[in-house]
Amino acid sequence: MISDSHTIRSNGISATVKAAGAELCSLKNIRGLELLWQAGPEWPRHAPLLFPIVGRLKNDRLWHRGKAFPMTQHGFARDLRFDWLERGDDSCKLVLADSAESRARYPFAFRLTVTYALREACLDLGIEVANTGEEMLPASIGLHPAFNWPLLAGLGKEAYRLVFSSEEPAPIRRLKDGLLRPVPEPTPIVGKVLALSERLFDEDAVILDRPASRSVRYAADQGPAVEVSWNGFRELGIWSKPGGAPFVCIEPWHGFASPADFDGEFEGKPGLMQIAPAATRSLDCHIRIE
Repeated sequence: MISDSHTIRSNGISATVKAAGAELCSLKNIRGLELLWQAGPEWPRHAPLLFPIVGRLKNDRLWHRGKAFPMTQHGFARDLRFDWLERGDDSCKLVLADSAESRARYPFAFRLTVTYALREACLDLGIEVANTGEEMLPASIGLHPAFNWPLLAGLGKEAYRLVFSSEEPAPIRRLKDGLLRPVPEPTPIVGKVLALSERLFDEDAVILDRPASRSVRYAADQGPAVEVSWNGFRELGIWSKPGGAPFVCIEPWHGFASPADFDGEFEGKPGLMQIAPAATRSLDCHIRIE
């Protein structure tokens, strides 16, 4: 039987990936310190892939040509088993293609390929979304890695901050009942710095729908740090479970939850990629361990 997980290693760093959801489930630094949330009772996931939607659709249904299809929050890819294409010492590749099961919820042909590779002190994650059908492929893709908060035992949560590569003065977006509120809100980011606290997530995720940055560093004044950078993703979500949980998620997205007043044909939903037949959209993310 093919193992349902695979560990890659390079320069003392290791990462483990599961076939279930092609999900990263461990990321350890050179000292063997686990940086990734280990799917405790507060939230039973590590770093799920969000496809073919990010967030929720109104009433959890997708409309296509007048027919409604059931579609739960963040889509179905995170709950399906991917096939292994490659399993090497420092990289691995997995794929998920449409099936009768997926088409009952998402009536489009696709191939989703995910590659993980370690180089020096960085985990590279590459995603390809291919349209294998004969009509336009409307889709979103998002990452949802949860990092331990704090990263170093003994430090308080409020010792941590996110530092963006550029100043982020634009308003943010918030959710209500999982849907995008109509009115943007003032950003809690001061210059390039977002101070982290549990109260920040009282109203769910902080959503940058037009970030100026393409990277953000998560750190305190001491201990390990993580820098997340991305290409091809347009939005960024930052989330921890309201009420308090020992993780914080840094989430590059291409797409977002439906606006509260949108319940039309899926192809018209704001934020989607529109991929032509036989075309492929490529995106990448890099997690650098300091």
